[in-house]
Amino acid sequence: MPESPTVGELFKANVVTHDDLNALIDAVLAGRMNVQEELAEGYTLDVAAAVKANAFATAVLRDKTSTTGARRTAARTAILLARAQKADQ
Repeated sequence: MPESPTVGELFKANVVTHDDLNALIDAVLAGRMNVQEELAEGYTLDVAAAVKANAFATAVLRDKTSTTGARRTAARTAILLARAQKADQ
């Protein structure tokens, strides 16, 4: 079975839009990471798992002295590197 694409791969293929990506980042920064987020074309992403799987993002987001820009960049990186799942799985 082929590996699921990363959100970054879906973004490059224009399946995930800038608005989709920004909505996911905003959810992370607002602390709304407890639900599966729907992506385009039948893909979902477990946002909490994506952030937890990225040690750098976890560290930056936990650090209360991190700037908003650093927090956005860390969340974006974690999301782009995460593997999306087909919604029917």
